[in-house]
Order: sequence, then C-alpha cells, then structure tokens
Amino acid sequence: MISTASTEPATLSKKAMLSINNLQVFYDHAVEAVRDVSLEVGGGRIVALLGSNGAGKSTVLKAISGVLYPEEGEITGGGVSFAGKAINKLPAHEIVRLGLVQVPEGRRLFDTLTVEENLLMGGYVRPSSESAETMDSIFKLFPAIEAHRNRVSGYLSGGQQQMVAIGRALMGKPKMLLLDEPSLGLAPQIISEIFQAIRKLRDESGLTVLLVEQNAQLALSVADYGYFMERGRVVLDDTPQKLLANDDVKEFYLGVQEGGERRSMRDIKHYKRRKRWLS
Repeated sequence: MISTASTEPATLSKKAMLSINNLQVFYDHAVEAVRDVSLEVGGGRIVALLGSNGAGKSTVLKAISGVLYPEEGEITGGGVSFAGKAINKLPAHEIVRLGLVQVPEGRRLFDTLTVEENLLMGGYVRPSSESAETMDSIFKLFPAIEAHRNRVSGYLSGGQQQMVAIGRALMGKPKMLLLDEPSLGLAPQIISEIFQAIRKLRDESGLTVLLVEQNAQLALSVADYGYFMERGRVVLDDTPQKLLANDDVKEFYLGVQEGGERRSMRDIKHYKRRKRWLS
C-alpha cells in the first residue's frame, strides 16, 4: 500500500494538520470570493468541504495550494498553516514540497504523455529510486489503469483520467491530499471505485484528505467531518451523522423534504430567504 512521507509521532494524528483561520480572498481587488472562513483538518482524517457551485470551495483549495495568482486572486486576510507552518505566503512549489498536493477539478493531465509518464511527473519531488515501488502501489489501488500504462492519457475515459490524476498526486507521497470535485462528470460505478480508494488511503495509509464536493451524500459517506459553504463563508459544520440528520441539509443539499420525498432547489420558493444562515 502507498505509504505517506510523514514521520511524525502517531499522537499528531489527533491534532490539526491543516488550519485555516478567518481566511479572506479577493479577485481583482474587487470581488470577495471567501470571507472569514475557518476550518481544521485532523491528521489521518477525511474532511469534506461542501456547498453549491460558486460557494467558494475551490477558491479555498487554491488559497491553500498557493495557486490563486493565475486568476488574479489574493489572500487579503486570515492565514493558512500546515503541520504548524504558515503557508499562505509560500509559492506553490514549496507547498508541494511540504507534502500538501492538490488534484484539481477537471484532472488536467498532460494529454500527450502516457499514463506512466504522467505518474512520473508527479514524483519529481521524491528520489527516483522510489518511483517504481510507488507506481506499483498506485496500479494496485487503481487496477483499471494498469493495462493502459503505455497509452496516451488524452485517449483515456474520464474515470481513468481521474484515477491517473489522483495517482500522479500520490507519486509525491504527500502528507495531505486536496481533492477538487473528483466525482464530476463520472459514471456511478467509477465514482464508487474512486471513493473506495480514497477511503482505503485513509484507513490503510493514514493519508489526510480535504475533499471538495457538490455531492453531499457521497462526500459524507466517506468523511470524518464536514463543512458547508454558502456565499464564500462556512455556514454549517459537524460530523457526517449529524449533518445528514440536519433538516436544512436534507432540504437544501440532499433534496429531501418532510416525509422523505425528494425535492429540487428550483421548486423551493424564496430559497435563499428561507435559509436561516443567510438571514
């Protein structure tokens, strides 16, 4: 199984590996995308960051990873720390070297390279002697891509590309993985395989994961804790069991109303006004 690069004592797993405190992010010095967001991710845990499209989830991941600059984004308040070290002013490559790696939305593979070449690119921060062993572990985790290791990645299915994207991130033996919408556009069977792998990475390797998803039911099925975002701020957080039992979560994120009937947000009049947290 894929091992993590962390050599800290086991007691650290009970502490926050990632801490975000009152984070504020602006785009073009004009549009506030994130305001006063605070959250924690404990070592060896899966934490879900949930919410509708445009809630600010991906912006939080970009702020953590140091990749806001291509979109003229900037952290204007608050801070981000990883393993006790402030990282909100570090460049992206230094954040990766610390063991914090993001799998972006849309996979973003090197389409003209083979599966194996894509994986090797992910391991550039690790000694080359470790690459073969780590790659074998990735193929065991995702057997569906092993037969395509010499195939150009641009010709793979969406699900296979997502597996390669996660595998590429794992090649660097990260301490923590940031996953941005890993289920987006994939078939249910492939989604199930990917989320089983995410759970396996936590259970067998102790990998820490911050999982951004719109599919609340799916994300909470593997998470140890969850946060919901609306309009750039955190509005709810709790254990998966309590969130799934919450009436607002049922109605506005799971589409279930009283009596168990499923309900669409489009059918709810005055949707935003009725949300207590937006009043």
